[in-house]
Amino acid sequence: MKVVFFGDVVGETGRETLREAIPKIRSLYQPDFIVVNGENAAGGNGITPKITYEFLRLGVDVITLGDHAWDQKEIVSFIQDEPRLLRPINYPPGTPGEGHIIVKGNAKKLAVVCAIGRTFMLPQTENPFLTAKKIIAELKKETPCILVDFHAEATSEKIAFGRFLDGEVSAVVGTHTHVQTADETIFPKGTAYITDVGFCGAHDSVIGREIAPIIYRYTTLLPTKFILATENPRADGIFIDIDEESGKAKKIERIQLSLPSS
Repeated sequence: MKVVFFGDVVGETGRETLREAIPKIRSLYQPDFIVVNGENAAGGNGITPKITYEFLRLGVDVITLGDHAWDQKEIVSFIQDEPRLLRPINYPPGTPGEGHIIVKGNAKKLAVVCAIGRTFMLPQTENPFLTAKKIIAELKKETPCILVDFHAEATSEKIAFGRFLDGEVSAVVGTHTHVQTADETIFPKGTAYITDVGFCGAHDSVIGREIAPIIYRYTTLLPTKFILATENPRADGIFIDIDEESGKAKKIERIQLSLPSS
């Protein structure tokens, strides 16, 4: 089973980058499933129903979210009726939407799980380690092929989470920090891992925002508007090849697809 996961899509430039990247990626990798983190897709803050459907029309199978899940107020009601849009599994009981799904295609099944970290993030959420373990045990009854998006800040928490799930899932891919790491690996028990996939959007930037306002804020501590950048668009992602019988990863490869500036 071949799976491509794209890192956080940031704003309009990120959406345009994704539109151009998907046909190229299909040609290069022939993926069975495409998963995208879309939590920054609407102006850098959250996602809208319109953008959700745009991604699905592009051929995205599942969209994951994170700490910006609720930035666009219409998502609170919309997510209840769109199972392919996932909020983190470890939000409190009664939170709208779901944090996992099993998608089917090409006579294959892939479970996708979205979880959020607590270190420097949302400490009031449920423990992602324990919550994920319980849900993954249920998903494995239907398919051994399981991809987990762990949306977290601390590298240590991400690595610990990946090690905790080694042998339980096919892959743990980190999102949120927008900087693609060079530590892609397959752990001893067969789980593919990367600390951060990176992001889709303008890379002449500070994680997707214009550089000057960020520096101004750091040097003056005065409030300023963070404007989305547009230059040097690139789609960051990861390709994973999974053995369908065992659910173990056979290959993990980083993707950095540069595209012409508009």
